[in-house]
Amino acid sequence: MRVLIGTQGWNYAAWVGPFYPPGTRPEEFLSTYARAFRVVEVDSTFYAIPDAKVVRAWMERTPAEFTFALKMPREVTHDRRLRDAEDVVQEFLDRARELGSKLGPVLMQMGPDFAPEEIAALEQFLPALPRDVRFAIEVRDRGWMHANVLPRLLELLNAHGIALALSDGRWIPRETMVQLAEQSTADFLYVRWMGPNRDITDYSRIQFDRSEQIELWSDVLRRAANTKEIYGFFNNHFAGHSPASARELQRMLGQTPVDPASLRVQRTLF
Repeated sequence: MRVLIGTQGWNYAAWVGPFYPPGTRPEEFLSTYARAFRVVEVDSTFYAIPDAKVVRAWMERTPAEFTFALKMPREVTHDRRLRDAEDVVQEFLDRARELGSKLGPVLMQMGPDFAPEEIAALEQFLPALPRDVRFAIEVRDRGWMHANVLPRLLELLNAHGIALALSDGRWIPRETMVQLAEQSTADFLYVRWMGPNRDITDYSRIQFDRSEQIELWSDVLRRAANTKEIYGFFNNHFAGHSPASARELQRMLGQTPVDPASLRVQRTLF
């Protein structure tokens, strides 16, 4: 089982110093990030389909084994609510496929108002998705977890090999997400550590001790023997500084995190 742990995004000026070497320029962020982690979740694709030259720059600045997980544009998930969105989906996936072997799962992050009453839209949308791309979906309305809805949702996702994203945030209780890790609907798990609120504005340091929660998740991931791959991404709002949270989970999983100090040493060579 391959476990890839990273962060949601890389373009944070507040990371210069505690993570990126002092003096690192924005255009160097991604290549430096890729020396510490092997995967990243791209948030910018949620707001717009990236230009081809942007995708090529991502390719050029990362090593061959690096993986990008992309978010489906909000025009599909929020504006059109999965309806009549074939043109946008096609354009987005055509651009995503330019990543080649570096393309990881595509996350469909649904809005908090996307409720079970709209499951028909989901039932119509999912069968039309191509099989050469892996997908995960995140639902934030707690109604999806009700006993009369959840089995239907899981059955639908399982039929199309789509993962239910497990999100540690304020929308659905952590205990429920942990239990769902044992009911995988795809051959991979997709986990997002979001944090309980959006009060954090300083992303340069850990401000809340989340070690207990991270240890809980490390146990959950180690038990996920029925999956081939695990993708996990920390948000800065989880504890204040997502690279440190990601390294903590890596240590708990028996991986060897990259010390930010080594990134400083490497930078002096160039």
